[in-house]
Amino acid sequence: MKIVIQRVKSADVKVDGRLVSSIGRGFLILVGISKDDTEREVKEIAKKVPYLRIFEDENGKMNLSLKDVGGEVLSVSQFTLYADTSRGRRPGFEMAAPRDVAVELWNKFNQFLREEGLTVKEGVFGEHMEVSLINDGPVTIIMEE
Repeated sequence: MKIVIQRVKSADVKVDGRLVSSIGRGFLILVGISKDDTEREVKEIAKKVPYLRIFEDENGKMNLSLKDVGGEVLSVSQFTLYADTSRGRRPGFEMAAPRDVAVELWNKFNQFLREEGLTVKEGVFGEHMEVSLINDGPVTIIMEE
């Protein structure tokens, strides 16, 4: 599993020009599920996300977590995180999980985050989405499990 976390002031997702989800301060998380991932990897990474200390405290140091600041999550599935560009100019996606596996594990990831007490909004799995954000910092973290 591979996720890209962007600390945001706000973020939203539109499908066909219609607003689907939006958040204020928090994390926009792009979620990639590999063909080798299981519920174990998904749960392990989900347990780390709420406590990742990348928000600034009163001294300007990154000491506060998403839970500390009461932030939200916008979770967007993104199989292209597993693009393989080693064989030329057209990416291959053989390492990405099949659709049925990926949607199940993405849903579990979101549920595990909710079980940690987070407010989680979602994009739409498998749809062409327009994702907008105001990146805060910018702060972008890549996590793999």
